[in-house]
Amino acid sequence: MRWRALVVLVVLAAGCAGAGDASSARQATTTGSSTTTSSSTSTTSTTVVAAVAGQPATATCPAVPARVGPDPERPRYRLRLDVQPAGNVVTGDVTVRFTPDVATDRLVFRLWPNGPKLQAEGARLDVGPVSLDGAAAKPGGLPNPTTLVVPLGRTLAAHRTVTASLPWRLTLPGLVSDRIARSGDTVRLGSFFPILAWEPGRGWATEPPTTNFAEASTAPTADFDLTVTTPAGLQVLASGVPDGNGHWKADAVRDVGVTVGRFRLAEGMAGGVRVTVGVDTGLRDDPRSYRDVAVRAIDDFSRRFGPYPWPTFTLSITPGLSGGIEYPTHVMQGPSTQGRTTPHEVGHQWFYSLVGNDQGRDPWLDEGLATWAEARYLGNLTTFRGRTVPADARGRTGAPMTYWNGRSSYYVGVYVQGAQAIAALGDPDRVDCALRHYVARNAYRVARPDDLVSGVRAVFPDARAVLARYGAVGR
Repeated sequence: MRWRALVVLVVLAAGCAGAGDASSARQATTTGSSTTTSSSTSTTSTTVVAAVAGQPATATCPAVPARVGPDPERPRYRLRLDVQPAGNVVTGDVTVRFTPDVATDRLVFRLWPNGPKLQAEGARLDVGPVSLDGAAAKPGGLPNPTTLVVPLGRTLAAHRTVTASLPWRLTLPGLVSDRIARSGDTVRLGSFFPILAWEPGRGWATEPPTTNFAEASTAPTADFDLTVTTPAGLQVLASGVPDGNGHWKADAVRDVGVTVGRFRLAEGMAGGVRVTVGVDTGLRDDPRSYRDVAVRAIDDFSRRFGPYPWPTFTLSITPGLSGGIEYPTHVMQGPSTQGRTTPHEVGHQWFYSLVGNDQGRDPWLDEGLATWAEARYLGNLTTFRGRTVPADARGRTGAPMTYWNGRSSYYVGVYVQGAQAIAALGDPDRVDCALRHYVARNAYRVARPDDLVSGVRAVFPDARAVLARYGAVGR
């Protein structure tokens, strides 16, 4: 087995601004041979957007309720990482305060770099001794390489808190088209650290990994306090708001992404949202073209689905990635992807980042809805509606990733057919109204297909029957 974990657990403790160049848009504080870097010197507030008021009824859209807020008992992470590209390694530690809403006798961390796809490329996440509330934890189980179970030794009642800490070490793969990759000094980090896999109200998500995909499953909305250290001269783009000293705060997000390298930068504003795009200096892409698309897409989707809820959005363009990979407030894309990929990934800020879903169990809930957002933004919804769905995918929009593993029909079956199912509800403007209802009712939660039906029913009472024709929901 190429992956290993330490299982002997012992104590341890939009108008647009002009483009800027890398040197003027960074601050660096040297400590020994390392430098802590930030993606911006912005002092934008880290506060989650205040409660979003409801919208009164119009002739075409029933009244939209006020958006629900994040759970006040959401997890709090302190995540520290030291990125050393020359050594092909990232080391770090994570501490998380976890308060379940139903009783549990264990913690479950997902170790996504150990999934078959990334493992085959040389990635490996090793975790060290675990402590619970400062005391040694007993050895836990490893149902599969991506799942670390830490017994609590007791039943933790609902609304009681436990603090877990563990160090980790990530061996990087090479230049692969995935969320974890390294090319020279450029490093992509997504789903890269031990993360709790809790679905509020239901418990732990323990789906097995798939062979052909490096998908995460689900994580609850949380607050992240992130510190990144790199060798001198490297820059960092990451989820959240930077303070200019290698530290980020990301509030009410379900995960964080980080990109390290050397970038040409462009910044702009989409309403009150600061947009930062960094293009790897080895690429010819113009960061301003990505910035302009991102600003327009955030403005468009904020009108259609409700306001973007965080103060920042960053986008990194790096080598070797054929499309895009979404994380809350931070997106990674490959070269020449500003056309379709950028609006799709921005759409994920509403569908996956704000309204979460289990990407292993219900991949269409984020991919189908992000494709709907993309298609409406680009004005090519008719093209998506006219696509032919292969026989092995037809009527299986809601199938889990275990079904799509090894099937070339995944994109058409989930992305395209998911958008077709949403389009079948009715008039596109009314569909957007229905999705505003869905977002307002399910923000910061982990939604299921039945939650989508409940959310859009105010506009389309027959939503279940329509979506069921595509296999998106049960009848």
